[in-house]
Amino acid sequence: MYHVYIIRSITHPEKRYIGKTTNLKKRISDHNCGTTTHTKKHKPWELVTCVTFKNELKAIEFEKYLKSCSGRAFANKRLL
Repeated sequence: MYHVYIIRSITHPEKRYIGKTTNLKKRISDHNCGTTTHTKKHKPWELVTCVTFKNELKAIEFEKYLKSCSGRAFANKRLL
């Protein structure tokens, strides 16, 4: 299974991160331990949304969409 997720910084709630993984629990732990370059400055993080896919290509496409301008608008309105 492939998970596309959105996390939010607890200390800086305006900071969000969108990612894709096959092991959600480990990935969130990585973000909170500071081993991920893009998120280590604003830890700790909390999971806001997770969408699971069987198909990796669909997960990649959805992650890419969420990172686009219209995808961010969709996430702000429907997922956050």
